[in-house]
Amino acid sequence: MDAIIIVLVILVVLVIIALVQTIQVIQQASAAIVERFGRYTRTLNAGLNIVVPFIDRIRNRIDLREQVVPFPPQPVITQDNLVVNIDTVIYYQVTDARAATYEVSNYIQAIEQLTVTTLRNIIGGMDLERTLTSREEINAALRGVLDEATGKWGIRVNRVELKAIEPPTSIQDSMEKQMRADRDKRAAILQAEGVRQSEILQAEGAKQSEILRAEGDAKASALRAEGEAQAIRTVFEAIHAGDADQKLLSYQYVQMLPKIASGDSNKLWIVPSEIGDALKGLGGNLNRITGNGTGNGPDGGAGDPGTLSKPQVGRQQPRIE
Repeated sequence: MDAIIIVLVILVVLVIIALVQTIQVIQQASAAIVERFGRYTRTLNAGLNIVVPFIDRIRNRIDLREQVVPFPPQPVITQDNLVVNIDTVIYYQVTDARAATYEVSNYIQAIEQLTVTTLRNIIGGMDLERTLTSREEINAALRGVLDEATGKWGIRVNRVELKAIEPPTSIQDSMEKQMRADRDKRAAILQAEGVRQSEILQAEGAKQSEILRAEGDAKASALRAEGEAQAIRTVFEAIHAGDADQKLLSYQYVQMLPKIASGDSNKLWIVPSEIGDALKGLGGNLNRITGNGTGNGPDGGAGDPGTLSKPQVGRQQPRIE
């Protein structure tokens, strides 16, 4: 009885093991290599798959998604014999699980070594300056070589990127000094250009200001002259309209004499010859107004035109303002 139970238990265990080996579930974006007695049979795709238990064996499960593999810095010698350290990143994807399993033993290691050798060949034909400024060219050349070499491995290289290019420390110091000198040079040039532009603008502004000031002075002088001419015309027309006689003009002429001599700078002033005639006319007018002339003068019997007699009692002496 015990022997039968043991046999049944063994059969149940074998059935369970057989079922587990028979039913294979492959995850999405994955593939599995099936071997029968050590020979490749088929590739299992994503989903539920049935294999022969104890005969078929899962050799390898491969991820079909795009993979990213960073490689450590690699020392590379440039054409001008300078050693630079270059970090690379490879983006690849397995397209054929069978080839990736049987065509190369370790495709990641193979890609790394191929990247190093190809990178040294490419950088060896460039100097340092071109290496630092030709990342896209290096990436394209490296990707072309890798994609061609890894195609038979069932791998497609989608992208190759250079993470960093580190020249020697002495070269970095020299480059920093050169960059600092270039920046100082550009700053000095920009400052000189700014000063030059500022001086040009100031000169243009001063020029425009002088032009506007001259135009304003010319217009003001023209307006002033026009105003004075208009005033003279107005006075002239007023005199002619009022029919002023010689007596009024003589009186106005005498009134203007103190104003002519009132200035502080008038140390010497010239009296025109006509002032004598004006004074004679004014004296004769005053004698006629007061009626006290001597009667011997040329104007109606008056004596000296510049001499006035004492006014008679009872008559008011006229006041000349």
